[in-house]
This record gives sequence, C-alpha cells and structure tokens, in this order.
Amino acid sequence: MSDPAEMMRRRRAVHGWLLLSPALILLATFAFAPSAMTVWTSLFSRGTRRRPSEFVGLETYQRLFDDPAFWTVAWNNLLYAAVTIPVSMALALTMALWANARMPARGFLRTAYFTPTMLPMIAAANLWLFFYTPGFGVLDQLVTGLGFASVNWLGQPETALWAICAVTIWKEAGFFMIFYLAALQTIPPDLEEAASIEGASRLAYTRRVVLPLLAPTTLFIAVNATINSVKLIDHLFILTKGGPSDASKLMLYYIWENAFAFFDAPAAAAATVLVLAALGGLAAFQFRVADRRIHY
Repeated sequence: MSDPAEMMRRRRAVHGWLLLSPALILLATFAFAPSAMTVWTSLFSRGTRRRPSEFVGLETYQRLFDDPAFWTVAWNNLLYAAVTIPVSMALALTMALWANARMPARGFLRTAYFTPTMLPMIAAANLWLFFYTPGFGVLDQLVTGLGFASVNWLGQPETALWAICAVTIWKEAGFFMIFYLAALQTIPPDLEEAASIEGASRLAYTRRVVLPLLAPTTLFIAVNATINSVKLIDHLFILTKGGPSDASKLMLYYIWENAFAFFDAPAAAAATVLVLAALGGLAAFQFRVADRRIHY
C-alpha cells in the first residue's frame, strides 16, 4: 500500500510540472531549439548546389576573428552601447525626477517625454533623416545659420555613429523614464519630510535616499538597455545601412547582412553565438555581482 505522504508529494510534483509546461514548451520552441540550431549551423561550412555543407568545427569562428570588418562592427557596437546606455538612463532619471515633481501641466510633460517611445523606430528614423539631411535638414539649417559649414551627419565616418546614437537616446529615454517614474511614486513621502526636518538638501536627499531605493529599477533598466543596444537595427536600414565604410554598422545588422545579403548562414550563426555568449556573460555578472549590492 502506497504511503499517502509519498502520493501527495508526487501529485504536487505533477501539478507543478503541468503549471510549468506552457512556459517550458514556449521556451523550448522559440528559445532553446533555435539557439541549439544556431550553434549547430555555425559548425558547418557554407553550402552551395555544387558543394554541400560540411562539418568544419570552429573554422567559421576563426574566419570571423580574421575578418577586420567583424572587429570594426564589434567596436562600433561597444561604443554604441557605452554611449547610449548611460546617457539614456541618466536622461530618463532626470526626466522622471522632473515629471514626478509638483508642478503645473505635469501630465502634459509626461506625455511629451513618452511620445517618442510610441513612434515605431522606422518612423523615428525617417523623422531624424529629415533632421540630418544636408542642405535643408533642421540641424543643417541651425549649423549654417550660426555661420558654420554644412555637415553631412550620416555621410561621413566621423559623425555617422554619433548620429545613430542620438536617435537611440531620443527614442529610449522616454521608455526608461516610465519605469523610473513608477519607482519614484512608490517611495513614501515621509522619507522626504524626515530628510527635510534633518536639514538635508534636495541633492543630498536624492543621492542618499532616492538613488539607493531606485537601484532595483536601475538594474532592470540596465539589463533592458544592454539588450536593446544589440537588437536595435531598424534605424540603420533607413539612415545609413551601416555606412559609410562600416562606420555605423552594428552587430545585428552585420548578422543580417551575412545571412540575407551574402547568404553566409554559418558566419551569421557564429556571430549570433558570440553575441549570445557575450550577453550571457554580462547578464551573469549583472545578477551575480550587481544584484548582491542592491537592497529590494
């Protein structure tokens, strides 16, 4: 005769697996299986009708490491992330602090900050394309109106990537502001009153009280901003297509180009595996190191 406690334990285990099964099926179908297929594809050569694909091991990865364009794109993406992530987060925090203050037309201010987020990236890129167009663009009109020479913002290597960064910051800051604004509204007002009674300045209150309490939200935004710095390429198709001379090409555009323009699926798969490995390592660092310093 079976033990009732053992039967209850098995029944709970079955119920638990049944509850987890929808998420596990979705993850296996759309995350684990594609990732495994990508790793498998990266280990084979590029196949043609006359030469079928062959197992080559890590040769595709070596070919990537020997390609100067790969390192140019990797550096572009690192610079792009190093600029867009902290600037957009700092701007989002500043906007959230301002939008959370007691002031007239606060609702209009929040709407104005969030409006760029509601635009599709393609629409935002077309809007900024008008700003950047030499000769009659808004920025060019301002520059020439101040007596400076006309600048082809998207057509020269020195400014193309910075122009792409500006579009991303403008688009992302309003989205991150919503999370900061929601977190600010969970801070009890008693803390501000106590700090005021103790004689703390506004800056000291923000630095000593507000920022530590916003640390979990900051970590969440940092993770999302890091992912966005790799996955956002819509504006590249409209603004620069990775040019000039790969000056504004980012990693996901490089992967797309190899897969669908050059039909080199193994190279695209190998680059994808490297990106996933880098993101996985960065996520592990963020959650194992940074998460331990955060108080929830």
